[in-house]
Amino acid sequence: MFPDLPDWPESPRTVLLAFSSARTFRVEEPLRDNHYLIRAELPGLDPAKDIEVTVDGGTLTIHAERCQQDDEPRRTEFRYGSATRSVRLPARVDAQDITARYRKGILEVSIPLPAPQREGTRIPIENTDVPGRNQATEPAAGSATT
Repeated sequence: MFPDLPDWPESPRTVLLAFSSARTFRVEEPLRDNHYLIRAELPGLDPAKDIEVTVDGGTLTIHAERCQQDDEPRRTEFRYGSATRSVRLPARVDAQDITARYRKGILEVSIPLPAPQREGTRIPIENTDVPGRNQATEPAAGSATT
């Protein structure tokens, strides 16, 4: 019924499909204990040679590359090539505080979130209802003075 079926995995079309679908990797971005995490599925890679994590401005980029080790395997379903994902970082993140670790095929980038900062400056208000008295700079009535 299908005479070429045994040769189908080696067909050029199949090889091209494998390469075109290998251009990305899956990520998740949970928030845990004042840390923004980026977890990427990158199994079978050597983090020292195959993975690069960089920060440029407010963008974190993960670049991974898997090179074919055999010159001519008879048949392979492995995906080879490179993939890059970029993620916009939250405001006021210091790149020096970002850490990354690779364990069991998962790259985990930890980004500590800065403590919320109070916006603006509070301006004291003078009370001009009482002539000669400035409540902003004088002690309130009933308070002890030395």
